Amino acid sequence: MDNNIGYRISELRKQAGMSQFQLAKVLNIATSTLGMYETGKREPSLKVMNRIANYFNVTTDYLLGRPEKKDDNTKTADIEDDDVIFTYEGRRIPKEDLELIRRIMRGSRNDIK
Repeated sequence: MDNNIGYRISELRKQAGMSQFQLAKVLNIATSTLGMYETGKREPSLKVMNRIANYFNVTTDYLLGRPEKKDDNTKTADIEDDDVIFTYEGRRIPKEDLELIRRIMRGSRNDIK
C-alpha cells in the first residue's frame, strides 16, 4: 500500500463514491488539479489539505501517511486511590462526585439518587 497523499485522497474519494469532478467542486479546485494530486504530480497546499481532511473527517497526519503516534506521557491512576487528586477541566473533582463515579463504574446504579 502506498502512503503518498495522492493515493490517500484517491482512496477516500473512491470510498465516498465520488468522481474527481465532484470532489474538485466540493474543494473549490480544478478537476485537473485534483488529478495531479492523485497521481503525485502535485501536492495540495496546507489550506486544501485541511479542506480534504475536514471533508472526509480524517486528520492531515492520515493524509500524509503518518502512523498514529503513541503518547508516551499517558498517566493513569486508579479511581480507588484516595491519595490521587482527580481533576476535570482544571478543577478538582469533589470527593462526593468521585464516590458517585465509583458507584457508577461498579454498576451500582440503584445507589444513585
